[in-house]
Amino acid sequence: MNNKLYAAWAGFVGGNVASFVKWGTENPLPPRSSDRAIPPAEMLNDIGLNVQSMTYTYSGHVINWGIAGVHHLFSLFFAMFYCVVAERFPKITLWQGAAFAIVLTILFHGIMLPVFGWAPSFWDLPLDEIISETLGHILWMWVIEVFRQYILKRV
Repeated sequence: MNNKLYAAWAGFVGGNVASFVKWGTENPLPPRSSDRAIPPAEMLNDIGLNVQSMTYTYSGHVINWGIAGVHHLFSLFFAMFYCVVAERFPKITLWQGAAFAIVLTILFHGIMLPVFGWAPSFWDLPLDEIISETLGHILWMWVIEVFRQYILKRV
C-alpha cells in the first residue's frame, strides 16, 4: 500500500473521530443563536429534502441524522483531502493543521454559506459564532493531524 492510501486511511479514521470532537465543541460553545437555522438544515431544505423528517430518537433525545450526516461527511471529505494533500504539500500542516482549519472556516463561514444564503455575511456574524466555529475547527483539524502523524509513522 502506498503512502497516499495510508494518508487517505488516516484521514478516514481521523475524520470520523474528529467529527465527534467538532460536535463536542458545540455543546459548551454553541455556534449560533437559538433563533437561527443550522446551515446544513438550510442546505438540505434547499435541495428539496425534508430535514424535519430526518430524525431518530436516542435516550429520549431527538437527533437529526441529516444535519449530523452533512457535518460528518464534511469531516470525512476534508480530513481525507488534507491527509492526502499533506503527502505532496507538507506546508498544509502548518501549526498542526490549525492554519488549514482557519482557512476552511473563512472559506465556508465567511464565503460559501453566505453566498448560498445559508448564513449571514461574515461581518454580520456574532462574535460568539466566529469564536465557536474557529476554535471548533482548529480542534477538529488538530485531531485529524494527530491521526495522520500516528498512522503514517506506524507504516
